[in-house]
Amino acid sequence: MDGFLLAFKQKGISSNHVVQQTKRLLSLKKVGHLGTLDPMAEGLLVLAVNRATRFSSFFLESDKRYEAEVSFGTKTDTDDAMGEVIESSSTIPKESDIKQELNKFLGESQQNPPFFSALKHKGKPLYKYAREGEFISKPPRKINIYSINNFSYFNNSCRFLVHCSKGTYIRSIARDLGDNLGSKGHLSALKRVMQGEFDVEKSKIPSELNLEEMVSIESAFQFFKEIRLKEEETKIFSNGGKLETVNQENDYYRIYDSGKKFLGLGSITDNQLALKRLV
Repeated sequence: MDGFLLAFKQKGISSNHVVQQTKRLLSLKKVGHLGTLDPMAEGLLVLAVNRATRFSSFFLESDKRYEAEVSFGTKTDTDDAMGEVIESSSTIPKESDIKQELNKFLGESQQNPPFFSALKHKGKPLYKYAREGEFISKPPRKINIYSINNFSYFNNSCRFLVHCSKGTYIRSIARDLGDNLGSKGHLSALKRVMQGEFDVEKSKIPSELNLEEMVSIESAFQFFKEIRLKEEETKIFSNGGKLETVNQENDYYRIYDSGKKFLGLGSITDNQLALKRLV
């Protein structure tokens, strides 16, 4: 009963609603999601079940892929279609200009997060301040846009597939793209299609999820290399001690005992293996 479920979050509901619905339908004690989706968005929402919640942080760091739609002519206070229009423009951008401006987002950059976000100020989410009419600015954050593909343009809106680093707000890209083109813009549709190795094609709405399709903690980290420990090494590792290694890359690893039992994850730094998470 420990592992990951691939849920499909539908438009108009919160990520927490999906979590609570899944807990109720499958009679689970502990469920958490690995990165929120705004109510307007749809797509992949990875759920960690029971002991798998201990491993959530490894996936919160993962990159993501989204199908996005940006509509031009209006800017909203939330930077998406859920907000109130605060600015408008009659300037209609050309397709060639949109492509050129959109490609400027590729690579590393500093991004200003939206006022309506889950980022916190004095322990309180920014969106709660914004709903009360107080707009708190957070310092720009470094993001990385790895690729932008499948571009199309129709009815004063563009669509594209974006592969980005953690912490990237697609709403902010929509806002900045509209501003840079002088036509204003907001995010009108968003679908998360991948998170790390998890694919939306294997996701299901909560009422269709079942525990037989749960991804085990071990298989969820197949992209990490494995290390097999001897009996004495297993004791040291499991108790938080460090082990000397030779010619191993600095990275995370799946750790097994001599009987091929999966123990959890470890990391190597400067030829020393240290415990990160036990199953």
